[in-house]
Amino acid sequence: MGTGTTAGRTRWWLVAAIAAVPALALLPFLVGFLWFVLSDGDDRQDRGAVRETGCARALAFGGAALPSGARTVGACEEFVGLDLAYRAEFRMPRADVRGWLAHTYPAAPAPGTESCPAYAADQGTEREADLCLDLGPGQGLPDGVEADAVQIGVVAEDGTGTALVRFSAFTV
Repeated sequence: MGTGTTAGRTRWWLVAAIAAVPALALLPFLVGFLWFVLSDGDDRQDRGAVRETGCARALAFGGAALPSGARTVGACEEFVGLDLAYRAEFRMPRADVRGWLAHTYPAAPAPGTESCPAYAADQGTEREADLCLDLGPGQGLPDGVEADAVQIGVVAEDGTGTALVRFSAFTV
C-alpha cells in the first residue's frame, strides 16, 4: 500500500502521451491536405496553361522592349508550367534589327545566320530564320533579367523592307 496508487487506476498522463505521438506524426499531412483543399486553386489551374499577356511584359522578362517602329503580330503569350516562358512576335524595319539587338543586348555575341531554327511560314511550309541569337546566363543577358535564356529569330520579309522577329524568353 505504499506505492501511492490505487489498484485498477491508470496513469492518465501515460495514456495521453502514447495517444499524442501518432497524432503529432500525422499533423503535417493534415495541415497540407487542408491547405490544398481550402486554397483557391489558381496556381494549380494555371500550370501548363498558355494565356495572353502584355507584349511589354513578355519582352521585359527577357530584358528587351518593343523597338520604335515595330508592330506586334497577334497576342503575346505566357506559358506557366514547370518553367515560365514568354513569346512575342513583331514586325520592324529590317534595317534596324541589328541595331536593336546590339542596343538591347550590348554584351551579347553578334547574331548569326547558321543553325537558326525553322519557323512555320505561309501555307504550312517551314522557313529557316535568316538571323538568330541565343542568349543564356553568362552569354549576353543583362543583369537583373528574369529569364534564364532568350532566343530571337529574325525572318526577312521579301519586298517589304520589314523583318518578322520571333522572341522567346524562359526559365530553365
